[in-house]
Amino acid sequence: MDQQALYLINHAWAHPSLDMVMAVASSWDFWWPLLLVGCLVVFVFGGFRARMMLLAAVFSVGFTDAVVVNSLKHIVGRPRPHEELVGVRTLDLAKAKPRFLALAKPLKEEYSHPGIRAPRGNSFPSGHSANNFSAATVVAIFYRRRGWLAFLPAAVVAYSRIYVGSHWPLDVLVSCFLGAGIALFVVSGLGAAWRRWGGRWFPSWHAGHPSLLG
Repeated sequence: MDQQALYLINHAWAHPSLDMVMAVASSWDFWWPLLLVGCLVVFVFGGFRARMMLLAAVFSVGFTDAVVVNSLKHIVGRPRPHEELVGVRTLDLAKAKPRFLALAKPLKEEYSHPGIRAPRGNSFPSGHSANNFSAATVVAIFYRRRGWLAFLPAAVVAYSRIYVGSHWPLDVLVSCFLGAGIALFVVSGLGAAWRRWGGRWFPSWHAGHPSLLG
């Protein structure tokens, strides 16, 4: 079933008009400068809730990526689809510096031939999916009604990882729930710490904001 879903998304549902969109969504190198600028804007111009949301997102994504995702990749060691199956279509942006210049170049498109290289076994979990759903969950917790919109780009990124042939569908699905669960755990822990020690460490802030969520 996992293989059938992969071929549906990677082949049957693929379309030239989606190729560039999915390759861009899947490229961390393309997005990190924009995310860095966005974080700086939130930190400088945001209020208490925005800054606490940013802090919680940094903790959540950092723990998700550095501890959970990296550990599970080594423990599970599941090969990526293009490392295991013949004919998986892989897409990536062309090499360019700065990365956005790749938009003017043709995409790198290949079809897999397993056996040429030893599999690295990095399919589970999907770091892109787990990290984005972790961040989206934090935004949703802090901003509730409007915050749920953060799941839309997170879902596009997660879907793109299947589309470009980097991850199995089940790996991506589980990774989304994994990232969301870690975010709930981290925000809950930070909220409890703020209620317990915030008044001692930051009395003026705590007096105006007894709850971490503002």
